[in-house]
Amino acid sequence: MVLPTYNEAENIDEVLRRVRAAVPDATVLVVDDGSPDGTADIAEALAGELGPIDVLRRAKKSGLGSAYREGFRLGIDRGFEALVEMDSDLSHDPAALPSLLSPLVEEPDIGLVVGSRYIPGGSIPHWSWHRRKLSEWGNRYAAVMLGLRVRDSTSGFRAYRSDAVAKLDLDHIRADGYGFQIEMAYVIANNGWRVVERPIAFVDRVRGTSKMSSRIVVEALRLVTWWAFRDRVLKRRR
Repeated sequence: MVLPTYNEAENIDEVLRRVRAAVPDATVLVVDDGSPDGTADIAEALAGELGPIDVLRRAKKSGLGSAYREGFRLGIDRGFEALVEMDSDLSHDPAALPSLLSPLVEEPDIGLVVGSRYIPGGSIPHWSWHRRKLSEWGNRYAAVMLGLRVRDSTSGFRAYRSDAVAKLDLDHIRADGYGFQIEMAYVIANNGWRVVERPIAFVDRVRGTSKMSSRIVVEALRLVTWWAFRDRVLKRRR
């Protein structure tokens, strides 16, 4: 399990305890981008109490996509069968982890299980209607432009089969934020793996400060447009 962090000292204790309760045998990797509030120190201190928790300390903020790429490489090198990504701010409920992992065990052709807000049973209880509509529109745009049969390709709560990720060139996955999530779903599907969704409830953080910005949203839309043009137009001309 890969948990990127930056200034999550208010949340990391509860997140790690709830993760351990939900998946007792999981190994957790906290990828901390030089948090000045001591997030990494708290995570390391909990390892003695909660079991296998590793902390990868990075000198500065290097982006969500970069954190996941580093975490996935470590997980593949160590032979883990599944790679999980989730936020560290309690917007993702660790209790949903078993439902994300079980399809990977039951069906060997599934490469990615997405925790989805936009399928029956999924919800975003505290979002305003216009924020929800913007998110839904972005996901529909990605689905139409890229031919993705995924209703929530921007979700950052998901589980990958390690074999599916190991066959990717992670150095070529350069997007961050929402763009990283869309790109990973796109390339996994294009490599012949099934991508399925399971419902989750997404709640806004109650402690700390959100790291999301309009730049990340604009980047995602720009990248989706480029990938569609590259794969649907340029490739046909060659």
